[in-house]
Order: sequence, then C-alpha cells, then structure tokens
Amino acid sequence: MKRAFITIAAALAVAGSATIASIAAAELPTGTKAPVFTTRAALAGKPFGFSLRAALAKGPVVLYFYPKAFTSGCTLEANAFAEAMPEFKAAGASVIGMSGDDIETLKKFSRQECRDAFPVGVASAKVIAAYDVAMGNSGLTTRTSYVIARDGRIVAVHSNADYRGHVEKTLAAVRALKK
Repeated sequence: MKRAFITIAAALAVAGSATIASIAAAELPTGTKAPVFTTRAALAGKPFGFSLRAALAKGPVVLYFYPKAFTSGCTLEANAFAEAMPEFKAAGASVIGMSGDDIETLKKFSRQECRDAFPVGVASAKVIAAYDVAMGNSGLTTRTSYVIARDGRIVAVHSNADYRGHVEKTLAAVRALKK
C-alpha cells in the first residue's frame, strides 16, 4: 500500500510539473526591450531598493523569476546561482532573483539559500505582467530566466519548470556578450 501511494504521488508530481511547464510558454522574446522597474529587494538579509536601470548601467543583468522561496526547486536554483556567482561576476554580470514573496521572506531567503551572494526582489503584479511570467492566476511566477544586455535588450530567455539548466544557459549567454 505504501509503495502504491509513493508511485501515485510521484506520478502526480510529474503531471504537475508538466502542467506548470505548459503554462510557461509566453515569455518575452529575445530582442525585446526589457521593461524597466524598481522594487524592494534583499541582499544578505538587508533590504534595499533595486533599480533595473541602475543595474544595467554596470553591466548585463540576469533576471530570473522563480515561483516561491523555500520550495525545493527554488532553493536548489538559488543555491546553484550562488555557487556560480564568481563566474557571473567574472563575466561582468549581476544576478537578481524575483518572486511574488514578501520582503521579510526574501530577507531570510537571501541569507539562507542565496548565501548572501546575490539579491532577490519582490515581483509585483505589474512586473510579473510586464515580463509575462504569471503562472495562471496563482500569484506565482513561472521559472523564467532573462539575460538583459547593457542596452536593455533581452538577449536570452530560458523558461522551464525544472531549475536545472537556468544557471548554465544564462552564464553561457552572458559569456557570449563579452565576445
């Protein structure tokens, strides 16, 4: 009985991932001017005001949206971005994660899962709509990563419910900008 339950639970998890992946099909295309925004963000547990325009003045930006802080996939994705931050910095890029979580949750997430390596920001309904990353009417975002060049144009997009691949694909796109 226990084994049957585990098999059914695994099947439901796969089906749920397929549903989430099918919802995530409407991201902004490459070549599009990235919508500029400001938001509340946290780095190393400390809140601050984030401006995409100001970040782009310093170099390319990896803007990645994730559904919810402290869930398994989002935690693993944040850990992977944290581990790769020296490589992003060497390529001249900054990274910011975005979700619909409140700033208090993001302060904790920035310390525990982002390992003080990069900021996470509050994705307002307006930002979620502008980047076309709404996961239905849930208030959650799809797992979508954008690489934005200094001129504000989106040069790479990776949208996939599976967190694996987001770091590698965005890092490759950032490195291509240096060439």
